[in-house]
Amino acid sequence: MSEKKPKEAYVPMFKRRYEEQIRPALKTELGLKNVMQIPRLKKIVLNMGVGEGARDEKVLVQAESDLSAISGQKPKRTRAKISVSAFKLREGMPVGCCVTLRGNIMYEFLERLINVAIPRVRDFRGLPPRAFDGKGNYNFGIREHQIFTEVDTANRTTNFGMNITVVTTALDDSQCRALLKHFGMPFREN
Repeated sequence: MSEKKPKEAYVPMFKRRYEEQIRPALKTELGLKNVMQIPRLKKIVLNMGVGEGARDEKVLVQAESDLSAISGQKPKRTRAKISVSAFKLREGMPVGCCVTLRGNIMYEFLERLINVAIPRVRDFRGLPPRAFDGKGNYNFGIREHQIFTEVDTANRTTNFGMNITVVTTALDDSQCRALLKHFGMPFREN
């Protein structure tokens, strides 16, 4: 009788790289004594604001389908919190969509973002180094969501911007910068 080998669980490349290379390097680089102090990724939040979504349902549906293709998850609709008469916006109208990525999907998205999507940005000179929030998180925006290869650009007429927030367990900006540099995030040099 033959024994069945246990099926190994899938581990994304960036997660394996973090466990094997980045964690030990960060521990020595930052001079940390406890392994629980080493900064790690908590989540990545993708937010797509669609101003025309309040007036045209098709635009919002198109943004949701694109964000779903990019993230691999169904996005949540975001609604206006207050009424703004100058923009003809009422409280509760849909104004965008967002997705929160955690676990293996988060590491896969970060890998695609760094290795595939960011190099496709036109006139790219690096990500802004001052976009840290002071609490160990990094925020940046993308003007064209079509840099992701998952988006079918043949039948798309509108181009949406996107905000990406990388939330980490880092205590300050220097730890977060060190973590993201080890992952290969291309920061602009001052």
